[in-house]
Amino acid sequence: MTFSKPLIAMSITLALTGCSLSSAPSDDAFTLTVAHINDTHSNFDPVKSSFKANDTLVYNEFGGYPRLQTMAEEYKQAAAEKDESFLFLHGGDAWQGSAYFKLNEGAMNAELLSRMGLDAMALGNHEFDLNNAKLNKFISDINFPVLAANVDISKDPDLKGQTNLKPFVVFAFDGNDKVEVKDLSNLPTDKDLVAVFGIALDDMPNLSPNTGKVEFHNMVESSQATVDMLKAKGINNIVAVTHIGNAVDLDVASKVNGIDLIVGGHSHTLLGDFTNIGHDHTGTYAQMVTNPNGTSQTCVVQAGQYAQAIGQLEVSFDKQGDVTSCAGLNTLLSNDEYYHSPMREAESKFNAADSAKVVDFIEGEDNITITDEETSMRSLIDTKYKPAVDKAYGKVIAQVPEEINHERRPGDKGTDEHGSDVAVLIAAGQYYWANTPEVKAVTGMDVDFALIGAGGIRTNIEAGEYREGNVALEMLPFSNFMSVLPVKGKDIKALIEGTITATLPVGAHAGKFPYGGHIRYQFTETKANQSGKLDFVEVMTGTASNPTWTPLQDNKTYNIAVNNYNATGNDGWTPLFKAQQKNSGRVDLAYVDGKLTGFKVKNIDEVNGKYKVRYEGKAPNCKAANTRCNTDAQAMIDYIANEMPVITPQSYEVVTFKRAM
Repeated sequence: MTFSKPLIAMSITLALTGCSLSSAPSDDAFTLTVAHINDTHSNFDPVKSSFKANDTLVYNEFGGYPRLQTMAEEYKQAAAEKDESFLFLHGGDAWQGSAYFKLNEGAMNAELLSRMGLDAMALGNHEFDLNNAKLNKFISDINFPVLAANVDISKDPDLKGQTNLKPFVVFAFDGNDKVEVKDLSNLPTDKDLVAVFGIALDDMPNLSPNTGKVEFHNMVESSQATVDMLKAKGINNIVAVTHIGNAVDLDVASKVNGIDLIVGGHSHTLLGDFTNIGHDHTGTYAQMVTNPNGTSQTCVVQAGQYAQAIGQLEVSFDKQGDVTSCAGLNTLLSNDEYYHSPMREAESKFNAADSAKVVDFIEGEDNITITDEETSMRSLIDTKYKPAVDKAYGKVIAQVPEEINHERRPGDKGTDEHGSDVAVLIAAGQYYWANTPEVKAVTGMDVDFALIGAGGIRTNIEAGEYREGNVALEMLPFSNFMSVLPVKGKDIKALIEGTITATLPVGAHAGKFPYGGHIRYQFTETKANQSGKLDFVEVMTGTASNPTWTPLQDNKTYNIAVNNYNATGNDGWTPLFKAQQKNSGRVDLAYVDGKLTGFKVKNIDEVNGKYKVRYEGKAPNCKAANTRCNTDAQAMIDYIANEMPVITPQSYEVVTFKRAM
């Protein structure tokens, strides 16, 4: 059942948001309702999760595309009944993140997203995970535009003719009636006009190496130029749909005049106070940011990750297009079946009386609701796509007594100062694999420790049976290959300190946050959300049962195991790029014709803003039918199968991140 609550009860929501503008209703020339999602990452099925109902810990499921569709349709219907203007926007990164995407690539996203009634989507970095030919087909197949005003596709052979990748789109509203305006020289004078433009990351080539010949321009300069052009045409109500991260959204809003609303993505930030259900308060929803002119303001929102929540807000404009009020909230979409145990055994299921208490609790909260799955979308997933996914998961390799949590940055979402238990297990597994006789015979190196970026890990390790596909299709889905490379200790320290510092601002993209296997460190934040210092880094020279720690030496060369994406310096791991600019002893590892094969790296160049790996001989061809590149996942699979029949968290901590109070 779906328990419908007042859709954005503004008197309540204004109290919740705190930072919203308000003025007399007579000043409002136009009010727009916006629903929004972002970073859905092919999570078509619900995500297993938990929350607290008063003092009771409840294991449940959140979201999934069928629930998103149910809620979006409720919002649309409510707007239609009230004759209110309405937009539904996606903040980018629809691609990647689940077994469905691994098997169906962009096709399933195109089919399901086109059913949702979206008005526009930002161009995310993971939309470049395959190649531009496949991205081009996805954009052609969907029934809404993808927006990015700061990209130039004219030189890219696959995307240059794409007409559905646009800088902006303009809508004319007459109450709930909405039409797209294509001729900006002949704007209707009797309707309310809203322009929606997109902004993509301007450092995309270093985050997504498969960008082809697409050019990315400065976010602030492109935003201001787009706003100025639209206003010169007579369009004053302006929305930006972005995929740049909440912290960057706030920064752009402070540097650009005239954006009324930013609907964001990329940092996976579930804005709002969710402490009422035992979750975090990760930032103000509908935060108002003053523009550089000192008068106009921009409202900023974002709706979390993995299709678990949907945001909705009302934004009102005066006759000059300035925001007079902006308020709303994110809502987590729960199922109505609850368990006491993360294993979700039949005997741990809530009885009717306990379930009723949970339902009563949810009905009293604004930011969580019970939502039915839309039946036709659920049926489509189950009949057309799910059988192949179920088959692809492969054999059981371990049992998991209790769910093991992954959170990108320690201290976020209820985690302690040590952060992700999943990341350190994966790094330990990759260290183990890199030191097996098979791998050492190829690399010729004993590995001292492993490093991994938090953003490459896409799931928790859920309780119950654990299969090969849980690793290769879900947790590590990017088909990265492992690299083994020699690096100076001082470069490792620069890497750790630099990547952590970049994650400190509120709403920052935390995917670059480093974890390790057989290495530990402590970082202390000295100025909240701005700066800190690396206290120590130590290498583990003992055993798991009897760890011995030795200080990392600046001028000593260490052999490290890391996936090729980070080994090349992408996503802010720049010290590894710099260490390999002149020469590199790195060996990349992939299976060719079923045999583990090493590919020696000569050096890394920077070419047109991208890091280009130069090999001494042939490069690994991950597109070839006889080549399998996902050795990052294979390392973890082998580690679990050989060493961990029962998966539990590591017995010692490797990351300590002390936040400023």
